[in-house]
Amino acid sequence: MKLQEYADRDMLAIDVANVLAGNLESALLNHDLVSLAVPGGTTPGPIFDVLCAADLEWDRVQVLPTDERCVPGDHERSNERLIRERLLTNRASVAQYIPLYVPGKDPEDVLPELESLIAPLRPLSVLVLGMGEDMHTASLFPGMAGLEAALDNNAPPLAIARTEVQPEARITLTAPVLDGALSKHLIIFGAAKRDALDRAMSLPPEEAPIAAVLSGMTVHWAE
Repeated sequence: MKLQEYADRDMLAIDVANVLAGNLESALLNHDLVSLAVPGGTTPGPIFDVLCAADLEWDRVQVLPTDERCVPGDHERSNERLIRERLLTNRASVAQYIPLYVPGKDPEDVLPELESLIAPLRPLSVLVLGMGEDMHTASLFPGMAGLEAALDNNAPPLAIARTEVQPEARITLTAPVLDGALSKHLIIFGAAKRDALDRAMSLPPEEAPIAAVLSGMTVHWAE
């Protein structure tokens, strides 16, 4: 794991966007299609605002969320909504979006269909992750039902996450898909998440799911 510190969040957004663009450009030199998996939430938005203007062959980039809430794509809690509004615009508007949720269907019923879309993308070319203060990443939460199976090296590409503190089910990429990405980046802000990351490095993944994907990770941090 490599830790990169930044003077402020604005500088982080610009620098990380440039790094991601470089990762994608390198991948495009060797593959007809490349994949970019990104989180939702508020953290990546400023990065997306810069990255979407990168001069890349975006029509050869397949973008997918690392996880998705089981809500319609225009819902305020939808990761797809953030990704479409902040990343799939400007030059990046021609990128292909790969959803992790099919509206109107139970997640259990659509997993095989969604996994067939994910399989050709492995290994992911570029991965961006966030992390909560509870050390969850994507929708791999400490203590959730099915976590151990989702962390297993032989886990299927997707898992359904349900927790008592979340109002809806989620569909998430599993640990082997995340950990197998060719370029991996974790974005965290603030002292609390920095402390959480430090704790995670000495805990098993069952207690700190982010620990399952830290090998080879570049962590980008700003206060």
